Amino acid sequence: VTAFTIAHSITLIAAASGPGAYANVQAFTGSIIGKLIVFGYTWALLHHLCSGIRYFFWDLGYGFKANEREALTWGALIGGISLTVLVWIIAYTVGGGR
Repeated sequence: VTAFTIAHSITLIAAASGPGAYANVQAFTGSIIGKLIVFGYTWALLHHLCSGIRYFFWDLGYGFKANEREALTWGALIGGISLTVLVWIIAYTVGGGR
């Protein structure tokens, strides 16, 4: 069971349970700890995406030299962090800081 499945299930169950339960879930995800959890989850997804691109290069036969592997690894890490920050900046800009 993945974190996404758990989070999605909690949100759907809360929405089906009524406005009060859904408001509690929204209040938690809007809190500092909730935002940190969602931020970490966002990073995990985007890091996984960038690492998948690294594996795609390997499947194509590129990036097997030591320095290339190192560069691809750092690229996945920095790319995941950069994309996470970018997604959150866009989300706050579009969502009005909520």
